[in-house]
Amino acid sequence: MNFDYSEEQQLLADSVRRFLAKDYDFETRKKIVASDEGCSAEAWATLAEMGVTGLPLPAEFGGFGGGAVDLMGVMEAFGDALVVEPYLATVMAARLVARAGNEAQRGSVLPRVVEGRMRLALAHTERGARYNLAQVKTAAKPVAGGWQLEGEKVVVLGAPLAEKVVVSARTAKGISLFLVDHGALRLRAYRTLDEMRAADISLQAVKVGADALLGEEGGALPLLEEVTDFATALVCAEAVGAIKFACDTTLEYLKTRKQFGVPIGTFQALQHRIVDMYIAHEQARSMACVAASRADSAQSVRERQLAVSAAKIKIADACRHVSQESVQLHGGMGMSEELKVSHTFRRLTVIAQQFGDAEHHLGRFAALDTEGT
Repeated sequence: MNFDYSEEQQLLADSVRRFLAKDYDFETRKKIVASDEGCSAEAWATLAEMGVTGLPLPAEFGGFGGGAVDLMGVMEAFGDALVVEPYLATVMAARLVARAGNEAQRGSVLPRVVEGRMRLALAHTERGARYNLAQVKTAAKPVAGGWQLEGEKVVVLGAPLAEKVVVSARTAKGISLFLVDHGALRLRAYRTLDEMRAADISLQAVKVGADALLGEEGGALPLLEEVTDFATALVCAEAVGAIKFACDTTLEYLKTRKQFGVPIGTFQALQHRIVDMYIAHEQARSMACVAASRADSAQSVRERQLAVSAAKIKIADACRHVSQESVQLHGGMGMSEELKVSHTFRRLTVIAQQFGDAEHHLGRFAALDTEGT
């Protein structure tokens, strides 16, 4: 398999990196995180102008019809810069609209997402679900003129910033999706460990029109599984970028920090540890490439899920290993707010759990592997 980016993919990734280095450096990011909004309208508009918001969306709505492989370089750049914009949340919800929505729904949402005029979120996770996408207790029942939603969603990334939210709910026919205006929802917003904005959503007699239903009633689970695997491949790529930064900044510290009159990087024990970190990075990058490739072109659902789970297992381990080693090799200052490496530690810790931790994906991989024997 060729793990090199195409010329177009590399050019886009380089453009994103230059923008982030110039206008989204660590000090700028800290101001964005501390702001009331928790995101930057200017950064979002620039990403839209560069085509990043439209890259994974259909060309007929102004997008570029790209896949996970096309987004790998962008996500690596996001991981390096620790971007807190609600990009992944918007991509997940937009892909659900693109796959399940009718022409009116897609026409009213997707062009605005491509142009950077609309942000979305996906409200699916519920308490106690433990990564089980089929565990949905939120209920939707038909009422005059539409549907009524009752239930609760937790840790909905990007929800405080979204104009519309895709909500999953169980109907008489199974799990269904509904496109709901932000103003119809009751949110408890907060900042996550890795400094993203999220919210718990309370759905109490929330009424939506009949046109809010996305796709066929009861047919949402396969779509949710596909979109979640796609997003998992993307966070694997984001992890690669964050891991690379953690390795590079730790190596630089070992070259400059001195003990007994010499750089600590000359100590053989520390040299072995930094080499192990770089090996973990290369292995993570290879697995992320495989996951992205299979998310785009797998011949079966099983093939896609096997590749994504295998990658997440390896990358969750790399996130833990590299993040902890980078902090330990920096000493006590590695956990200070002033150093970017401490914020990278938090993001990598969350990525290791996001869309399923290593234990969850080990179980899924084992079950899928057994099915094939």
